Amino acid sequence: MTDKNDKIPLYRQIYHSVRRAIENGNLKKNDRLPSIRELSSSLSLSKTTVISAYDQLCAEGYITNRPKSGYFVAADFENRPKIAESIEDNSKKENKYYEYDFSTKSIDSSVIDLAIWRKEIKNIINRSYLLTSYGDAQGEEALRYALQKYALGIRSVNSKMSNIIVGAGTQAVLYLLCSLIGTDKRVALQKSSFVQSEFVFRSFGYEICYFDSDDLGVTIDSLDALSPDIILVNPNFSGKRGLNMPVTRRLEMIRWAAKHGAYIIEDDFNGELRYSSHPIPCVQYYDSEHTVYIGSFSKVLLPSVRISYMVLPESLMKDFSECKPYINQIASKTEQLALAGYLNSGKMDSHIRRARRVYLEKSRQTLESIKRYFPNAALTFNETAMYVAVKLPKEVNRAEIDNALEENGIRLMTSIKSDSDFGFCFSGIPINKIDEGIRLVSEIIFKQPAC
Repeated sequence: MTDKNDKIPLYRQIYHSVRRAIENGNLKKNDRLPSIRELSSSLSLSKTTVISAYDQLCAEGYITNRPKSGYFVAADFENRPKIAESIEDNSKKENKYYEYDFSTKSIDSSVIDLAIWRKEIKNIINRSYLLTSYGDAQGEEALRYALQKYALGIRSVNSKMSNIIVGAGTQAVLYLLCSLIGTDKRVALQKSSFVQSEFVFRSFGYEICYFDSDDLGVTIDSLDALSPDIILVNPNFSGKRGLNMPVTRRLEMIRWAAKHGAYIIEDDFNGELRYSSHPIPCVQYYDSEHTVYIGSFSKVLLPSVRISYMVLPESLMKDFSECKPYINQIASKTEQLALAGYLNSGKMDSHIRRARRVYLEKSRQTLESIKRYFPNAALTFNETAMYVAVKLPKEVNRAEIDNALEENGIRLMTSIKSDSDFGFCFSGIPINKIDEGIRLVSEIIFKQPAC
């Protein structure tokens, strides 16, 4: 029970020994423990040591002292789940390296100058007075000011600094937004467009429905049929062909929302990264009364920088002001201030120009290789999300294909509609590996027998 050479105090050794015996069921409720005299004598320890151990066990409710009777087990662990007896050591484990990574989990390291980002982080860390206080629930004022200029300049977002809310990722700001809008709403979105948002909506009891689309995007007839309270759209990837929603359709959608008192949630995912054509103004630019604009920096800057922001219309700002005292900001204050410095320095502008050049070249290479190795497949190109979806004409044995891809160090996008759908994201894979990787995928797929 005790080891006098152990660094742990003797009374703590007794305490832990008795506690473990109770928790694992060796000592059961109402079992009598050795008296202080008996235990101190058998262990050759002072009574004070045993008393200290028993007092601690009594204080935590494991045992109880019955006057003139002694100490008895008070806790009942008979039906307690088994406790893991060992802790798995993950210190030497590493994330698996994929030679051909077509997933959405990374970006091209040639796009971001990490030295500049490290400099901004170091600048904040060296100003210790900034780190010794809680952050603003709405987001750091310096960042919101920088975001106002940035979003206005690059996406034409029409906003005051006071209407910008910062959060740790798009899902985080969606949770907050839904709490402001209320529960039991009907939300309409494009099918398979943003599956994470559906999880949030269901958490608030929202009825989820899917609007119809034509080549221009969401159809007004389908909105009439569904009568949603909320419309979630990504105007950069809409319609049957995944194209940029034209201004005419944006204005029609805005008029419908205004007429029916609905909110438009504009998920402007990577809207500034459109590179085959110049980005057009966001939906919120044309209507700031019914549109909630959401932007993020996961792919624009770094996936590890989990900072998103939303611009609320005035109709929701009153609700936010009332709940703000009860909100804690979960986005890193250090990264918020570093991002503010990065935006104010003008480095983001040059970063985006460089990113557009890199991703334009990679998109061309990806499309060229897929057309070569998958000549009969149907393709969908999502420019701002940086991926090409491939739909084969026949079903295939997906389980065997996935195993073969894993064995060959190939990782594809995980969100698929069916076994015949494959997604190739080119954001993280080096351009010189794109053609070889796609060739290997096609060999693995086509040598598998069709279902």
